Amino acid sequence: MQTWLGSRADVRKRRGLQRSTEPQNTLVDLASNDYLGLAADPRVIDAATQALHQFGAGARGSRVVCGTTAAHQDLEKQLCLLTGQEAALAFSSGYTANIGVLTALGGPGTLIIHDAHVHASLLDGIRLSRSPALEVAHHDVAAIAAALANRTQPRAIVVLESIYSVLGDASDLAAVAGLCATFDALLLVDDAHGLGVAGQGRGAIHAAGLAGAAHVAVTATLSKALGSQGGAVLGSALLRDHLVNTARTFIFDTALAPAAAAAAARAAAIVRQEPELAQRVLANAAVLAARCGVPQAAGAVQSIPVESASRAAELAAELRAQGVSVGCFRPPSVPDGVSRLRLTARASLTDTELEWAANTVARALAAGRNGGPS
Repeated sequence: MQTWLGSRADVRKRRGLQRSTEPQNTLVDLASNDYLGLAADPRVIDAATQALHQFGAGARGSRVVCGTTAAHQDLEKQLCLLTGQEAALAFSSGYTANIGVLTALGGPGTLIIHDAHVHASLLDGIRLSRSPALEVAHHDVAAIAAALANRTQPRAIVVLESIYSVLGDASDLAAVAGLCATFDALLLVDDAHGLGVAGQGRGAIHAAGLAGAAHVAVTATLSKALGSQGGAVLGSALLRDHLVNTARTFIFDTALAPAAAAAAARAAAIVRQEPELAQRVLANAAVLAARCGVPQAAGAVQSIPVESASRAAELAAELRAQGVSVGCFRPPSVPDGVSRLRLTARASLTDTELEWAANTVARALAAGRNGGPS
């Protein structure tokens, strides 16, 4: 086994695919998912600290045993207030939320139709659901319509992301929701990159006018715009009740730590009360996109294609040495096989930081295109 593991590491290094868990203490952060800067907000930290003293370091058990606290209840209430959904159920991560809802709703009688670019957690949930599944090309609404019209299963779920994590592009939620209503299907949207950014921070589903629609369900993470940890499924009260009783990643998992729940609840309230945070993200995104010569993406993430995985890794390392942290996305993390630098337009960047970082990235990209040192 050790020999095989060593050979796999050698292959990754040759292909420029080796990853690292080393901390990146750089001057300007354009890599993290802390879109609104709430992870370090004193109000969010204070909420977590109070919950830590009140409830302890951990939840002590599953939510259906002894793990539910007032912090979890408040989190679900605040998520509903923010998104306009009827009910919410908090999970220990966005990953477990996606797996939990798909396995609880799936099975041989449920056709799952999914966009080719959906996140790995959604793909894992589809596989584990034991459902017949059909992948459609990215943003192919006509293919979704044909699959729904020709299905033989009594139930169907269409799975999309609101804003895609690699390309940064957005789904046509209104069009697909209309198809789902026509063909009696459920639209399941992962709003991980929309919550806190789209729709004045209330999410892409709210922005599309679909909040509270019975045939639409939403999954979200609490670890991006809300700056905490955990995940959630939002939708009807009937859906929440079904998940409490059938979602294995909810029933058999220790509950989200109360401190993380309290932090996310406070962050959700801040996002609802301060829509200017979302506006600042999009304004900063426009600056990054313009400086780097790429079209502005729909959300916080700006995606810059790079000619190879090794070159992407080199550019990320060069920028880190200059004091700018950027995301480096390479296969298998990119659904189209194209390596990228991923820049996060965070609301908490000062104008000076933003200008300096954007210009630093632009110079590195230009030098790389010209074949010179960056």
